[in-house]
Parts: sequence; structure tokens; C-alpha cells
Amino acid sequence: MNIKELSFEEVESFINSLGEPRFRAHQVIDWIFVKGVAAFDAMTNLPLRFRQRLTTAATLSVPEILRSSVSTDGMTIKYLLGFDDGETVETVFMHRPWGRTVCVSTQAGCRMGCGFCASAIGGLNRNLTAGEIYDQVLFVQKNTGTRVSHVVLMGTGEPFDNLENTIRFLKNITDPVGLGIGARHITVSTCGVIPGIYALAGLGLQVGLAVSLHAPNDDLRSRLLPVNRRYPLKALIPACRAFTDITGRRVTFEYTLVSGVNDGKDEAVELANLLQGLLCHVNLIPLNRVVERRFKAPTPEQVAAFESVLARNRIAVTVRREVGSRISAACGQLRKSYLKDKNTN
Repeated sequence: MNIKELSFEEVESFINSLGEPRFRAHQVIDWIFVKGVAAFDAMTNLPLRFRQRLTTAATLSVPEILRSSVSTDGMTIKYLLGFDDGETVETVFMHRPWGRTVCVSTQAGCRMGCGFCASAIGGLNRNLTAGEIYDQVLFVQKNTGTRVSHVVLMGTGEPFDNLENTIRFLKNITDPVGLGIGARHITVSTCGVIPGIYALAGLGLQVGLAVSLHAPNDDLRSRLLPVNRRYPLKALIPACRAFTDITGRRVTFEYTLVSGVNDGKDEAVELANLLQGLLCHVNLIPLNRVVERRFKAPTPEQVAAFESVLARNRIAVTVRREVGSRISAACGQLRKSYLKDKNTN
């Protein structure tokens, strides 16, 4: 059994099954989920006999760093991490004035097939376990020597396509026994998997929700995001309204601007009408170009014009500052280059 794959309640049950009291489970959780040790022998406040039993009954694993890339200002670091079975994922550390954020992946690859995303190239290999998602946060803390304050599930993969492990991760990462990161400092991003939105709303945690929208109507959105054929806007927008009603938190809509596709005045007006009356914020993202895709980034003038239309219609809007493209931080790019080099060699 890999202890990292368990919820904290399951860890307690497992330790209890070995004949140990509850406080021993909390000690084990502290060593694994706070200190990030890689071996039971390192848990020096546990009796030797208990450590030996753990070594026999359970396993631990930690990811290894395969590649990294640092922005010119040193404030953003992109990691490619490898797991025991050879799968790789991307993790990004961003040091910002408001805190130290880790962007984690939830899957190795992705099967959502979004039209301008590098993560979808090659499809889905497998889901990450809750422990493998958690390990990305621990790894960044150790590598940077800083305490992580914010977590965003915006890396490779669709979190709600890996719902069970995503929920387990959220419960563990917010638990005071573990890292205890505040739920309001965590955001889950989805391309619009509606059951996951309702599941997140029902958790009782103040976790934020970001929805990759990218289009103001079903025809265009279905061309860009195949998931829209199953979860169209007529169902997605009400789900977002339900999320705000249940949690009291606004929804962030990610809108990647693609030149000549979804960045015109008509699309901006249509988007403003779609979101009227909804507690939300629109984050405009000029396209990070992917070589394998035909799409092009808009000009700064196109971005400003789109932003202006939303602002005039009283939609809260910001434009994401570009940092990722200079260090291959757009989702999937560093992993893609590593796999290409590996296959070449």
C-alpha cells in the first residue's frame, strides 16, 4: 500500500489496523505530508518496531526532477517531474507579490482534446493519484525552500476527469494536520465537466472555480472544446450560477484569445451578454502558440479592444500577464519536448 494515495482518515484506519494509537497516524502524516520524507526509517520519533512494520506493510515514493526552466526574472520555475512508472508531469512555481503559487497537474496527458492546448497532444496516459498531486506541492517547497501559500489545479489534465483523486487531494491539502493550505487560496480549473462543478460546490470548502470558456456560443465552443458537445453552455452556465449560490464565491472564466477565431467585437458582446448577472470574473489569455496547432495569437490591440467591450458592459475583466511562453510553461510544452528528445535518443 502506498500511504500517499490515502485520505488522512484512511491513513488513521491503516495505522490503527497495525495496532497503533491515533496519535501515531498523525506523526506518520506529519512526516509524509508535511516534511515530505521518502523513507520510513527517517521517521525518528516512531519506535523502531513500528518503522519496521511500516516498511513491510507500506511503500513511499517521491518524484524525481527530469528538467526545469527558469524565467529571466527568476520568479517562475517550470519543472518536469518523473514518477516510478516512467510517467511525467509538469509543475510550475510562481513567486508573486501576493504569495507563492504552485500550479499542479492532475493527469499524465489529457483526453479532453481542446483545440489549442499542447496537453491534449498524445491523449491521456493515466490519472495521477492524490499523493502524486500532493507530491508536486511538497517537491516545490523543498526545491525552493519556501512555504507554498496558493495552489492552482491548472496544469496538465482535467481535474474533474480524475474526480476521486482530485477531491481526496483537496481534502488532504487543506487539512490542518497536513500542509493546511487555506481553501480560499486554492483554485480548480475545468474545461466544463459539470458533475465535477457540483461535486466541488458540495464539498463544504471555499475552493475557487475557474472554467475554461474560450467561446461565447455553443457552435464555436464545440469546435474549440469537444467537451462542450456533452456539457453545452445551456447547462454549464447554470452550473456555474449554482456554484456561486452554494459557495458565495465568484467563478473565474478563462478565455484564451485566438486571432480571427474568438477575439472579435461580436464575440466580446456575445460573451458579455452570456455572463450578465453572474458573479464572475473573466481572465483574458493571449494565446501561447503551439507549433502543432494552426492558431495564432492576437495583437495587443485586439486584446485591448476585446477587454474594452467587456469592461463597458460591466464584466470584471483582466488580461493575464505573459510569463509562460518564455520558459515553455504553457501546459504540455516542456513535457512534449522531453518526450520528443527521449524518443529521438
